[in-house]
Amino acid sequence: MILVDWQIHDRIRRGFIRVDPFDPAMIQPNSLDIRLGDHFVWYTPGERVIDPYARETIDADVNELRATSMVLQPGQFVLSETLEVIELPDDIVASIEGKSSIARLGIELHQTGGWIDAGFRGSITLEMCNANQRPVRVYAGMPVGQLVFYTTEKAERPYFLKADAKYMNQRQATLSRYYENPRI
Repeated sequence: MILVDWQIHDRIRRGFIRVDPFDPAMIQPNSLDIRLGDHFVWYTPGERVIDPYARETIDADVNELRATSMVLQPGQFVLSETLEVIELPDDIVASIEGKSSIARLGIELHQTGGWIDAGFRGSITLEMCNANQRPVRVYAGMPVGQLVFYTTEKAERPYFLKADAKYMNQRQATLSRYYENPRI
């Protein structure tokens, strides 16, 4: 079941879903708006191959910026953070959806990492890309997406209990930690 406005507000008020900072004005009929944080990370263009199993290639040739705004160039891929830090219980999951008004500017909010497991705690890393033909400026604090919350049965092993919970308690735009997976 997707939570609606009053259910989202009730679960936040009672502490089942934690959102910091929380602004009740961000609650929409079927979602909670999330705002862009001020931390941005992107790769320098080049020929060097990124190997998901080799941390040194993931961490190489990376730019990082803390700023009140950033201009995304056409085709540019940037990791950013949400202003909000969230915490989900063991029976609620969330998905990230882009806001229509931002999508109409050509900004894709997430590539495929739009799922937040039951038991997750931290800021959310956004995988933003500018699909427009023109540069687009984004601002820290602007609503860029929305979280849709779903109720589920209680997870037997929520994210906070997983030994391999790579992104638990993250507090900034975080590069891939795929290298922590066993190589098959």
